[in-house]
Amino acid sequence: MRRRRAGGPAGDAATVGLAGGSGRGAVVGLVGRVGRDPLLTAGLGAAYTAFALTFRGPRPAFWQRMTATGLALGSLALATEPKLRRSRVRGRDVATGLASAAGLYGIFMVGDRMVRRLLKRGGEDIGDVYALRELGPVPELAARLALVIGPAEELFWRGFVNARLQRRLGRWPGAAAGSFAYAGAHVATGNFTLFGAAGVAGAYWSALAAAGMPMGALVVSHAAWDVLTFLVAPTPPAKPGRRPLDAMSDLTAGAAGSVVAEGAAAAVARFNPWSG
Repeated sequence: MRRRRAGGPAGDAATVGLAGGSGRGAVVGLVGRVGRDPLLTAGLGAAYTAFALTFRGPRPAFWQRMTATGLALGSLALATEPKLRRSRVRGRDVATGLASAAGLYGIFMVGDRMVRRLLKRGGEDIGDVYALRELGPVPELAARLALVIGPAEELFWRGFVNARLQRRLGRWPGAAAGSFAYAGAHVATGNFTLFGAAGVAGAYWSALAAAGMPMGALVVSHAAWDVLTFLVAPTPPAKPGRRPLDAMSDLTAGAAGSVVAEGAAAAVARFNPWSG
């Protein structure tokens, strides 16, 4: 008979690792612990369904569906996690969020080139994502990304999903599980490159959250990264008939990719948001 482990995050994580004595047993144990949180299970089910409907529905109304998904999931997080309702964006959060967004942008600049070289459909997959820019005016898309979609994703995935997983599994195991959950929601897109990109971004923000970055800074980071990567300095090659805003990427992308990581590290060190 298996001995019952002591409660708490450390005990939970150990039990997950021991369940069945194998990788399969660990997965079963993880699913079992998540299943004992009905609200988390319902929230993830709603998120996966909403993402599938958003990406698989009629393309012209994509941004309307994405905005509605953000409003619904963000509202769920705020309604169920009192700590999130006390979150504020302070000046230090803005600086830290912008620096971390720049760091992730640098990672994606490198990743973009690798994907195009290594994956047969990499360039096509990336192009399919950026084609969504053509479905609305730039100011409208920027407002949707910065004011609703980006903040809502942080509230739901890091503030709700990760927080609940961490309470059951421990800080870092919960962050890892949350990263997989975030990436998994993008399987429904049918875009392998987008799935991989979501995995990288989710791991990045989950690690920052687990390390202590406040929600205000995470919201700024996600919103700024969305606008920067999607609208201001996208990574696809130049195409005829681009919007004027896209032309700016030719001037900024090359230089940005080489200096952004150093600039982000320097800014984070300077503001040191988690000290004191």
